[in-house]
Amino acid sequence: MSELNKEIPLIINGDANRFELHIDGHLAVIEYSMKGDVFVLLHTEVDKALEGRGIAAILTEKTFHHLESIGAKIIPLCPYIVGYLKKHPEWMRIVQNH
Repeated sequence: MSELNKEIPLIINGDANRFELHIDGHLAVIEYSMKGDVFVLLHTEVDKALEGRGIAAILTEKTFHHLESIGAKIIPLCPYIVGYLKKHPEWMRIVQNH
């Protein structure tokens, strides 16, 4: 785990239906909706000022750890999340009906 990963807390913003990282005054988010008790991951967005630092991967990893810790499952609709799961198949364990 990188130092950046350890230092930045994941913010669960239930009012906005998103997981957030706040870094140097900039925002990275994974937007979701709920299908019953399953998190449907819709969109990942990282502020342009943060691009190229692996922030989307850190956000995804932190989100997956959180969701696994609460026993949640996901439906990945976001293309970034789908690609991340292909590179990290160990996380398929939290995908609904996998």
